[in-house]
Formats: sequence, C-alpha cells, structure tokens
Amino acid sequence: MSTEQDKSTLPSAGGNPLATSTGTVAAIGQPQSQGRHHLWLVTGPAGCGKTTVAEYLANALNFPFIEGDQYHSPANIAKMSKGEALTDADRWDWLTELRTQSNNRIHEGSGGVVVTCSALKRKYRDVIRVAPYYDHSISVHFIFLHASQELLLARVAERQGHFMGAGMVQSQFDILELPGVDEVDVITIDASRSMIEVMEDTLSQVRALLTTSL
Repeated sequence: MSTEQDKSTLPSAGGNPLATSTGTVAAIGQPQSQGRHHLWLVTGPAGCGKTTVAEYLANALNFPFIEGDQYHSPANIAKMSKGEALTDADRWDWLTELRTQSNNRIHEGSGGVVVTCSALKRKYRDVIRVAPYYDHSISVHFIFLHASQELLLARVAERQGHFMGAGMVQSQFDILELPGVDEVDVITIDASRSMIEVMEDTLSQVRALLTTSL
C-alpha cells in the first residue's frame, strides 16, 4: 500500500475555516478559538503519512505548512541517505529551527501553522513545547500517527526519490518513545487505516479540540 494517492481520491476539507491574524479559526458553522495561535506538529516515524495529513490539515485550517524535512542540514540528509541514524546532537539545531520557523509564520500574521516533524523522543517534543515561552498566545499540539513497523517498512519501500530509505524505519523505531499519558497535548491517530480515513479522523479531532479550547 502506498501513501501516495491520486488527488481525486482525497476528501475535501469542506468549508475551509479561515485563520485570522488574531489567531481566530472561523468559518460558517465553525467554532472560534479567540486570541490563540495554534502550532500543530504532525509526528511519527517515516511512512506514517505525515506530509499527506499535514498538507490536508493546513489546507482545511488555511494555515501555512512547513515540511520539516526541508530544514535538515545537508550533513543530516547525507547521513540519512547513507542509512545512518541521526544522533540527538544532529537533531537539536533542526528542532530549534522548526520552532523558530513556526513562530515566524505566526508573527507574520497567521493564526497558526502546521509542521511535519518525526518528534520521536519526548525530549524532541519538549524542544517544540518551548515555543509559547517566546509568545504566550501560542498553543502547541502534537498529532502522533501510529502504525506498526511492518506496515511502515512496506510503505517506505514503495517510495521513490526520498532520502529516507526503508532501512531508516528500524532505526527510528529503535529510539521511538510513544507519547506518555501525561503528554496531554498529544492526539494519537491510528495510521494503519486508509489515508482518507486518517485525514478525516485527524481533521475531526482537531476541530473538536478547537471547540473545547474556546
């Protein structure tokens, strides 16, 4: 099963909510979360569908989308292309850059931003959780796309032209720390289903959270 699907099979975001410069998410019949700016991190190992889900969510919320892989250093990309796992030291600058880029989008006037980032360890997620320190209006949320190692290996093996090969899936699972019960800012999504189901479930849970954050 490939994560790449024909655009015509993907569900419509429907009634695209509009994000205002004050952080209000609004559309006809949609709730408004007054005064908040929402940073959504779509996370999980390679092959879980981060980019597909994040692009769909960003379109539905009318938020800018940041593809985390584009901010890896050339040295990091070279290591991963050779099947070498990144160390904690390799990731720190990348994580802080993603946090900075996210805050910049919000400071430029967006009501929020959607970012892809594997965020495999709790301490990686904690780096992003620092974002509200620089801007108290920001709320950070993680969407963890969860699926078995076997399924993700099969998906990654089918990908073409990506530096992250199937061999990297094992190394990611070796260091993966599932979100703890005390990580209340994490929404866990079953990513073993069809991508359409995953996308729709994610958007439904995001909209429900925005409703309760009023």
